[in-house]
Amino acid sequence: MARSIGLPVPPRDPAAELRARLENASTEHAEALLAAYEVLQALHDRGALDVLRGALGASDQLLEMVVEAAKSPEAVRGVRNVLFWGGVVGSIDPEWFKGLFQAVPDGIAQAAADGDKPAGLWQSWRRIRSEDSLRALGAAVDVLEAFGRHLHALQSEALHGEGETVSRGERGSR
Repeated sequence: MARSIGLPVPPRDPAAELRARLENASTEHAEALLAAYEVLQALHDRGALDVLRGALGASDQLLEMVVEAAKSPEAVRGVRNVLFWGGVVGSIDPEWFKGLFQAVPDGIAQAAADGDKPAGLWQSWRRIRSEDSLRALGAAVDVLEAFGRHLHALQSEALHGEGETVSRGERGSR
C-alpha cells in the first residue's frame, strides 16, 4: 500500500506578509513615495485637503443638494441638450471643424492687417463675390435652410399633431 509523504506547510500570517511588503516598499518605490509626499504637501499648503475633508464630512448634504437640483425640469432639459449636442458634434467631420477654427485666426489677422481704415462698399462687394466667400455663404445658407425646414416640421407637428416633415423637393428651388 502507498504511503503518503508528509509535506509540512507552515501556517500563513497575512498580517506579517503585509508588514514585510510595507517595509520593502519604502526601498522599492522610494522615488514614487517622495513624489507622492510632495503632492500631498502641495495639496495641504493650498488648503485642498481641508476642502476635501469638509466635502467628505458634508457628503450626505452635498449629495442631497445635487439630487434635488437634478430633479428640476431645467436640469433634465440641460442633460438632454448636452447629450443631443454631443451627438450633433460627434456627427460632424473633424476636418470641417479644423477648417472653421483655422479660419477664425486667419480672419482676425486679416482684419488686423487692414488696420483702422474701414473697407469701402465696392471693396466689400468684391470680397463677398470671391469664390471662398460664396462657398462660406452657401454653407451658411444651407444650415439656415435646414433649420427653417426643421422649424416648419415642428410647427406643423404642433398644429396637426402629426410628424409631418417637409422634404427638400417640396420647399422649392434654391
